[in-house]
This record gives sequence, C-alpha cells and structure tokens, in this order.
Amino acid sequence: MPRSLRSAIRLGALALVVGATAMIGVRTFASASQPFARFDMIASPGISSCLPNAVGHVTIVSQGVVEVMRLDVSGLPANTDFDFFVTELPNKPFGVAWYQSDLETNSHGEGHVTVVGRFNIETFSVSTGGPTTTFPPTHMYHLGLWFNDPQVPFNLGCEPGKTEPVVTPFNGEQHAGIQVLNTANFPDNAGPLSQVQ
Repeated sequence: MPRSLRSAIRLGALALVVGATAMIGVRTFASASQPFARFDMIASPGISSCLPNAVGHVTIVSQGVVEVMRLDVSGLPANTDFDFFVTELPNKPFGVAWYQSDLETNSHGEGHVTVVGRFNIETFSVSTGGPTTTFPPTHMYHLGLWFNDPQVPFNLGCEPGKTEPVVTPFNGEQHAGIQVLNTANFPDNAGPLSQVQ
C-alpha cells in the first residue's frame, strides 16, 4: 500500500476519533499511571440572563482507587460562596445528591476547588433502610453548583418575578440558594461521570 494512502487512512481514523469524542462532550486521555477526563459545566436554567458568562471546567485524574476532581469556575459574582454537589439529575428535581465541597470566588468571580473521591462510572448511593428513606443502588453521574446564600441570586435578579429568595437544601445548613451551574449539557441518564472509566 502506498505511503500516501496509509497516511490518509490514519488521518481519517484520527478524524473519526476526534469527532466522536467531541460529540459526547467528554475528552478522556489515558496513560499507564493517570487516566483523566475534561468536560464543562454550563449555566443552570435562568442563570444566563443574570450571569451571562458563568461557566465551569472540570478535570478528573485517576489515582487508582480514587479520582481527583478539580472544578474551575468563572463569570460568577466576586467574593461569593458556593456549594458543590454530585447529583443524579442535572436539573430539578435533582434526585439523589452528594455534598462535595464549598467553593469561594475571588475578586474576579473566579474560583477553584479540588476534591478526592469516587467520580466515575461506579459512583452511586444506596439506602437499604433506616429512619429516613430506602432506595435501591442509584448512580449519580452529574454535577451541580449552588449559591450558598439565597439572598445573593435574588439580589442579582436571577429569580425574576419572585418576591423573596428561593431557598434550597444544597449546603451544609440546608439553607442554600438556587443552582448556578450544572452538567445538563449531558443526557439525564448519561452524565459525564458515567463516561469516566
């Protein structure tokens, strides 16, 4: 086979791989020691009108028995506290949710947080009984970021038509604001963590 034809076939195969990776939205890179993935978080419903540049970028690096996940955000209010969760669904009603970390933005509305845990296709919760609830093994493949203080999004005009701030349970005191970023750029049943092997 001529060298030029072999080169064309290789380039065509590479283009197919790159195209398929772009279509699913998660870029995964494997090495012998640290496989990892990168993907974006997008503005939650209604947020683009009050925070048009809100965005998050996630990187996950495998350490073998755990993953290290880093979230970098920008376009958010300056010097503001947020709460980071792994969730079953990206939007309401969110399903099962797992509190990961606090995040605070700087004077430019940028923030970073790194957490260590199980953030891949095996991520799930289960309740076999107890004083609160019972549910079967439930995979949680999405991410969400919430305002820690309900007053902040209300003051920013992120809740048009509301006469008082919306309160949600998504912080340590169960008295948080609305969601600001999520992974609804992926299907409900195939969040980005499901693509991390």
